[in-house]
Amino acid sequence: MRQMVYVSNADSGEISVLSLAPDGQITVVHTLVLGGTIMPLAVSPCRHFLYAARRSEPLALVSMRIDPASGRLLRLGEAALAGSMAYISTDRSGRYLLAASYPDDIITVSPIDHDGVVGITQQTLPTGRHAHAIQATATNTHVIATSLGANQVMQLRFNPECGRLSSNTPATLAIRPGAGPRHFRFHPVASRVYLLNELDATIDTLAFDPAHGTLEVLGTTPSLPPDFDGEPWAADLQITPDGRFLYTCERRSSTLARFAIDPDDGHLDLIAHVPTETQPRSIAIDADGRWLLAAGQRSDHLSRYAIDPHTGALQHCQRIAVGKNPNWIEIMTLPTGHAE
Repeated sequence: MRQMVYVSNADSGEISVLSLAPDGQITVVHTLVLGGTIMPLAVSPCRHFLYAARRSEPLALVSMRIDPASGRLLRLGEAALAGSMAYISTDRSGRYLLAASYPDDIITVSPIDHDGVVGITQQTLPTGRHAHAIQATATNTHVIATSLGANQVMQLRFNPECGRLSSNTPATLAIRPGAGPRHFRFHPVASRVYLLNELDATIDTLAFDPAHGTLEVLGTTPSLPPDFDGEPWAADLQITPDGRFLYTCERRSSTLARFAIDPDDGHLDLIAHVPTETQPRSIAIDADGRWLLAAGQRSDHLSRYAIDPHTGALQHCQRIAVGKNPNWIEIMTLPTGHAE
């Protein structure tokens, strides 16, 4: 099994393509220059395509084919976007691209054709201030999106046949004033969602009803180091594939936080912090749960950590230079066949 790492570099307008060997060693494969401010990335469910959003003019979604043998990227085309997108993802079928715009306060849906190319936006919906993340649920019948400025999580119905969003009941879940809901992750097994709040660096544990696509706040856990002094700026969170450990990164302290997830009620227990790259904006965990990668926006480097399978402890193993202002990491296992 061969794994690839894709890192978007905002200030150098490129994607670093890296190989992740079974022993964890990361090597550079090539660099694809796209131009402009390249930020959020998304891999298609079939793992044959990679998508990147350009957040400078001309605002666009770039579609790329992933070579199944080498992991190298081939640029397929661009489609105009309705705003500067902070987050992109595909629906569970890979037929539609979902996007959330922080400065434009919208979420959008765009079709993806049989060749894996994203087309012109087909639906745009207004949100509260600063839409920040958007993902489809496992059933592909609902979509969750965050609004940092409105301190709410949007709950939407999704029609996977035509790619249309509509309001769920209730339409939103309120989060505490000043929290700033940012990124979220679905637990791989339990009916739980973990929501990272950017402005107070807390994590909300949410009960998730998969049949109705609705959420309920169960508890809140702080993530900051005990000696932290200043204004929090939390960035990203990831969960190990076995659902036992959760990690977050915080940009002002340049730290990673490690949590144990209670297997019975999903409660988070903060275990430890470790220093990492300067201003870490993105972290990612490989498919086997053996490695965690962290990208430092101000260090222009990527760090690799081994994850202890019993304790979740992180051991720094490698540091490698990437482009300017790395801000998004995607790790994927190369598919065994070719795209159809």
